[in-house]
Amino acid sequence: MFTFKQFTINQDRCAMKVGTDGVLLGSWAPIHHNPFSVLDIGAGTGIIALMIAQRTQAEQIDALEIDEEAYEQTVENFENSPWGDRLFCFHAGLDEFIEEPEDEYDLIVSNPPFYSEDYKTESEQRDLARFQDAMPFEELIEAADLLLSENGIFAVILPFKEEEKFIALAKEAELYPIKITRVKGTLKSEIKRSLLAFSRYESTEIKIDELIIEVDRHVYTPEYIELTKDFYLKM
Repeated sequence: MFTFKQFTINQDRCAMKVGTDGVLLGSWAPIHHNPFSVLDIGAGTGIIALMIAQRTQAEQIDALEIDEEAYEQTVENFENSPWGDRLFCFHAGLDEFIEEPEDEYDLIVSNPPFYSEDYKTESEQRDLARFQDAMPFEELIEAADLLLSENGIFAVILPFKEEEKFIALAKEAELYPIKITRVKGTLKSEIKRSLLAFSRYESTEIKIDELIIEVDRHVYTPEYIELTKDFYLKM
């Protein structure tokens, strides 16, 4: 169990546990456009959708999860939260979900499963959750293009090495970066993650910055504390 300031995450049945990536995306995803409807693709524990529920007044927050155990856990986490009436999880794959799209979304978020060649664990379920074939970037971008409202924002977190490729693929779908934050564990470590936000309009000024998480082991930077303080109990 993982306890945040305003909600709790049960994760005993999820292959993908609560991790820094989800917390980063949930607290970073742009909401200045006051989204009415939100979609979280590949919900895992439901953490990102819950964080968006805490941060916004969005009336409709949908999540999508293909793994049955994770889906059931997400539903449970949604129901136990203060925002149960605004949160809904679909048990479906992205391909099924986009076959008959009913809604457009003002904010689409995803912490997609990614896979590195050398990555294998003892848990097959976890490997599947990590395996990029479970959600190729092309499919994710195609879905965002199909489901994003006219003034909507699409936000993802990826390994830094995938950033360039993802931006190029998004451009083909006429989705353009408006904000990029590159994340490092410490000042001296290399960039590990990219937080990317896209819209349908090409921006003349893309906001690009860097976020460092720790000064020292478990000693967090002021920037990381500022970003996550509404969620973490000890921030």
